[in-house]
Amino acid sequence: MKLINIGFGNMISAERLVAVVSPDSAPIKRIVKEARDQGRLIDASYGRSTRAVLLMDSDHVILSALQPETIANRAGGTGEARPAEEG
Repeated sequence: MKLINIGFGNMISAERLVAVVSPDSAPIKRIVKEARDQGRLIDASYGRSTRAVLLMDSDHVILSALQPETIANRAGGTGEARPAEEG
């Protein structure tokens, strides 16, 4: 099981991570609000501004103070957007 450091000594399982997104868009803000209301929100930002929202396969939503690119790099991804494949 690979663990990813999401800041301040907090770790998550790489296998359970579905997406790492920026918290700025309205749909992500709505997801965070719904998770908070339903008790599925984990705030790992230690009071700092949220820079990444992590969506887990268990429907939990985790807030992190690290940039999405930093978390993607730690997870083994490039942190860069890939062009959409045309089919």
